[in-house]
Amino acid sequence: MPFSDVADATARAAALLEAARSVLVLTGAGISTESGIPDFRSPGGLWTKYDPRKLTFDLFCSRAETRRDYWRLATQTYPVLRDAEPNAAHRAVAALERAGKLLCLVTQNVDGLHLKAGNSRERTIEIHGSSLRATCIDCGAEHDREELHRRLLAGTVEVPVCEACGGRVKPATISFGQSMPEEETARAFAAAEVCDLMIVIGSSLVVYPVASLPDVAVKAGAPLVIVNNEATPKDDLAAALVRGAAGESMTLLLRGAGLGEPLSSRSR
Repeated sequence: MPFSDVADATARAAALLEAARSVLVLTGAGISTESGIPDFRSPGGLWTKYDPRKLTFDLFCSRAETRRDYWRLATQTYPVLRDAEPNAAHRAVAALERAGKLLCLVTQNVDGLHLKAGNSRERTIEIHGSSLRATCIDCGAEHDREELHRRLLAGTVEVPVCEACGGRVKPATISFGQSMPEEETARAFAAAEVCDLMIVIGSSLVVYPVASLPDVAVKAGAPLVIVNNEATPKDDLAAALVRGAAGESMTLLLRGAGLGEPLSSRSR
């Protein structure tokens, strides 16, 4: 895309953002790569070492061996996610909430960076859960993820067991084959029906049901802005397509909408 087209698309998106009062934001993995979170599915990534077909939710529930492999994987990914810091794109989304424009933030990421950037839990839907938490899938009890990590590293436990009921403890993420959270999914689609602008940042828009949110928003009359380095299946629905890195693109959108600059974590 020529520079002038990028500039024009950014200006169109900024104008839409300036006029909006009730924005739905959807974010995917592309917003977090600038925070140093790797693509675990790339060559050499963790998913090349662990076959996801052998780590499904059903197998986690039924096989101790799967639970052991799952926790080995989780022990490798947890420090990367725990120690990552929000980038300018995360801070821009937090700025939208501070400006009173954010209706709802739906993130497909499990890294907790939006909350770390300053978005509130009330307006944030972690639709695929969070790797920074752990719960018992039998009784629902919460477990200290950091304490579990220390015990796993020390080798005092291979597979955590619920202290409340003796049940199966799992990172609080949605696994392959696991049902989506009903309440959170319903909230996300309800927001899509009433927002006056939807912004998608760093999502490939191929994972359903979340990938249907732009369809719902556009059908209800909201313009769609897509910020992504690559084309998506929903590009033809967009009023503005902004090609570029998430941090720089969202900084320009914020500035163009008269909302200033994303605050650094030290400035909040």
